Amino acid sequence: MNFFPEIPLTTAQAEAIARGLFHIAQSDGLHEREAALVASFWADAGGSMNALSELARSGPLSNEELSAVLDTTELRRLFVKTALLLAFADGQVSGKESDLVRKYAGELGLGGELAHLEEQVKEYLLGQLSHIHNTAALAEIVGGWITGCGADG
Repeated sequence: MNFFPEIPLTTAQAEAIARGLFHIAQSDGLHEREAALVASFWADAGGSMNALSELARSGPLSNEELSAVLDTTELRRLFVKTALLLAFADGQVSGKESDLVRKYAGELGLGGELAHLEEQVKEYLLGQLSHIHNTAALAEIVGGWITGCGADG
């Protein structure tokens, strides 16, 4: 499985993704790891060195703007998977983060795929940690994170 296929992004698409991610990260208080991930993504995609203040000034995108800019299913899936990973960055998915990810997925026409995308994220995270020997415990922990994000609820 190619979790993150190479997808060329325009500056507008990268900014839309960054603004959506920043909105999710801020929903429960901006945690250092989340801030670093969003800032790094936006700076790498063409944003300024003041990525977070730039995104904070921009505010969240409306659902209509996000849908218009992320105009393919491939881009929309990329955003939702990235949003799920961002939600896990601080080690705990809050209810607010989970609600926003669900809302974005639904508004992007991916509500029916959300459980499948969450499973892909779970598999990706497990793959990144495959060097850990106690995989049963690891699977239980990651499964709890996914459940906290709403896959089972």
